[in-house]
Amino acid sequence: MNLGLIGAGLVMGIAAVGSAIGIGIAGQSVIGAWKKCYLANKPAPMTLLAFGGAPLTQTFYGYILGFLFMKPAAITNPGNGLLYLGIGLASGCAIAFSAIAQGKAGAAGADATGETGKGFVNYMMIVGICETVAIFAMVLSMISLS
Repeated sequence: MNLGLIGAGLVMGIAAVGSAIGIGIAGQSVIGAWKKCYLANKPAPMTLLAFGGAPLTQTFYGYILGFLFMKPAAITNPGNGLLYLGIGLASGCAIAFSAIAQGKAGAAGADATGETGKGFVNYMMIVGICETVAIFAMVLSMISLS
């Protein structure tokens, strides 16, 4: 059994679970903000969709790390399977928690933007900072594979 291949699958799966949770959190607030707009007879800003969809990118980071970098490394060096399994678990969790935090930040941003119609760019910067954690986890894990 190649533990490295399990690690490659886990990083993708864990990252995707985090994305789903983050999207669910942010999506609820986006829908609530739209509802408030409809009740006030204001147009519902479609820009709020950016808050709801932002955590999806962490699924891509899990895929990039797991299948484009870890899987070939695990096949080439099966003796390092435990190392790759550890990298997959740790990276997957870091990426997932980034998506969950991003969903929470996106939820607050959607609520605030929907209510005031202001601050979209400011709120999106915080969402982007959450994204940076996932990018760092992915890149630093790629470096540790070499």
